[in-house]
Amino acid sequence: MPTAGARDTDSMQRVALKIDVDTLRGTLEGVPALIEILRRAGCGASFFFSVGPDNTGRALRRVFRRGFLAKVRRTSVLKHYGLRTLTYGLFWPGPRIARRAGHIMRRAREQGFEVGVHAYDHVRWQDQVARRPESWTRREIARACQEFQEALGTAPEAHAAAGWQLNAATLRLEGERSFRYASDTRGREPFLPSWGNTAGNCPQLPTTLPTLDELIGLEGRTPEEAAREIVRRSQESLPHGHVFTLHAELEGMALRADFESMLAAWRMAGTRLVAMRDVLGALDLKSLPRHQVAMQPVPGRAGLLACQGARVG
Repeated sequence: MPTAGARDTDSMQRVALKIDVDTLRGTLEGVPALIEILRRAGCGASFFFSVGPDNTGRALRRVFRRGFLAKVRRTSVLKHYGLRTLTYGLFWPGPRIARRAGHIMRRAREQGFEVGVHAYDHVRWQDQVARRPESWTRREIARACQEFQEALGTAPEAHAAAGWQLNAATLRLEGERSFRYASDTRGREPFLPSWGNTAGNCPQLPTTLPTLDELIGLEGRTPEEAAREIVRRSQESLPHGHVFTLHAELEGMALRADFESMLAAWRMAGTRLVAMRDVLGALDLKSLPRHQVAMQPVPGRAGLLACQGARVG
């Protein structure tokens, strides 16, 4: 692995694979499938686990959010998540993910993959963090870290905010927790984040490419066409390469074949497929630019997402 401060000469042909794991089913079924796919392909990757209650059913409250129904129709939410998952938190309490599937989390780490924390309650964080105070945010992050540590025996070293949603307090708390990095945003290059007058000291490694579910159905794209489009966009040269976010519930399950075709195309093109920690290890952290975090629309996704905004200074 490159040391911090080293120049990664292959960054233009590098894609870091960031895997968000949102649900119990995704952990139990999608993660093992992805571990096997990635091991066969010889790829690095980083898994970010939701660890508390799976309250996926409560996401149905987003029905009145602009763009939500269109995304549901395009991406077949019922097929991808399953009826039982879509009832968690509605008709019975959501199961505690890390307590039911901690062995899968440990397996990912034992197989050499990076593991980090995604959320305590994925739906609650995604739907509420933007309007909640620091006390609420501190409690959610503390719960997530505790559940993660109980399952894996070590504290998480990286954080990826659910749904690319955060607030100013998140930046402060990521520094307090001494996370090595966070991947809470969409953007084009690693940066130090600011939110108004709050200056975070935890590096952001933003997602640079669209996700499969954002492209499927847009302009009539099939899953196969969406996969090819992401591979095509990844050929654009960026100073530190690309970050592609996938989901255990999608690429590890119904979209598995499409993801495998992407891996094959990347390998044929000579693209290095790495973990997020490899991106961090190639950075000169002392020279990272500082950017504001701005809530902006992203094509194919409902609501506003935390994005890399204007450079500060």
